[in-house]
Amino acid sequence: MAKEDNKVVKILFRFYSNVLDEWTVETMWAEVVDQEKGLYKIANIPFYASIASDDIVFAEYDDDEERLTYRETVEFSGNSTVQVVIMDKNTVANDIRDIFNDMGCPSEKASEGYFVLEIPVNVDYRSVKQKLSELENNNVIGYAEPVLADGHQY
Repeated sequence: MAKEDNKVVKILFRFYSNVLDEWTVETMWAEVVDQEKGLYKIANIPFYASIASDDIVFAEYDDDEERLTYRETVEFSGNSTVQVVIMDKNTVANDIRDIFNDMGCPSEKASEGYFVLEIPVNVDYRSVKQKLSELENNNVIGYAEPVLADGHQY
């Protein structure tokens, strides 16, 4: 696949969110992989959409949406995403994010009470899962695993 000059585009995702319990729209940045074939590589961590960064997706211009719109994932990156809700109101989200960043898992914060972790393909998820479970058992966070790559399932 020929990569085209690191050009980035925004892609619209329309889907039902179990987290929000409603139909929602999310836009994400993506690098052009092959514009003629409609192939794009997701360049950021999604807040709600069930994909992961570095996944290759097929998107095309949608006349109703009036923009480039996601159709399907064609190649999975092996990265995973974990949605985290802060349950303990005395806990600062960035303090929890720092714990996971030190484990090799970057994150994107949507609000003080919600962020999404990326588990890169080369990170051993067992220790991350152990820390998530420990924090959940202590009522500090709640979490969901909307995109768990094959290499991260234990």
